[in-house]
Amino acid sequence: MRIGELSKRTGVSPRSLRYYEEQGLLTSSRSGAGQRHYSDAAVQRVSLIRQLFDAGMSSSVIATVLPCVDVPGDLGVAEETFTAMMRERDRIDADIAHLIETRDALDVLIRGNRRHRAELSTAPEPVTRSA
Repeated sequence: MRIGELSKRTGVSPRSLRYYEEQGLLTSSRSGAGQRHYSDAAVQRVSLIRQLFDAGMSSSVIATVLPCVDVPGDLGVAEETFTAMMRERDRIDADIAHLIETRDALDVLIRGNRRHRAELSTAPEPVTRSA
């Protein structure tokens, strides 16, 4: 199938499909005119790539994980994949911890602003002088 058909079947833009190819995540053959042609298996491959991106993995990490799919019986590849996924999970945990710290710091500022607004709403109106 050509890139437009793969795009329709997967919901992934042709631009993203070309990017996947540039990153070595997806392969195609070329026609004499240089058009990309994908096998039917590319639909499942793109779906898996999207799942891995949705899990927060970068294209370089995905490239280390995909060999587990390509060579499912290789224990060494499976171990490398497991290590890469655990490393990504640790990175995400660290990101979450940082976001929680950032949210807590923002909560402190919000509480201060609430107090300030409350003080302003109970303060007497300033007296204006007429000319």
